[in-house]
Amino acid sequence: MHYSGRVRAAAAALLTSGAVLAVGVVAEGSAAAHPARTATVAPSVKRFNMAGYVLNAAYTRGRNAGNTFQQTYKSGTVHGVPIKGPFVGQKFPVEDYVAMPIGNHELYVAWLDTKTKALLDVFVMNFKTHAIYDYAPGSLHPDSTGTVTVVKSGSSKAP
Repeated sequence: MHYSGRVRAAAAALLTSGAVLAVGVVAEGSAAAHPARTATVAPSVKRFNMAGYVLNAAYTRGRNAGNTFQQTYKSGTVHGVPIKGPFVGQKFPVEDYVAMPIGNHELYVAWLDTKTKALLDVFVMNFKTHAIYDYAPGSLHPDSTGTVTVVKSGSSKAP
């Protein structure tokens, strides 16, 4: 193809301006990564209030397979009670929790020891697919998966 002088001049100007812009973006990105600037920005983590929620977690695989636990949430605390399966009759204490939305219809929930704040149990729940993933640190086989059902909703709308 044969291009006119104006087209070649315009293309050269466009390439030159693009190169200058790219250098500016790279320089700005390097400056933004400087620790002194990022240290002043505090992360903002949205939390989810589960007060009033009652959930049933029925496990089909993993350490909790065959068990269903009812999780009753209040303001900052949760109580898990086995309602079906081999763990029925075992008593578990009330624990603290933190919940954070992590995606469409998904929630990350961490249960914490009320005194030491040690991590006891971690859940990822998808309220659209009803999938629940459970990781309980401190055991040889800490993983479980199954389904989660909302028995009662709290005042906060599920993500």
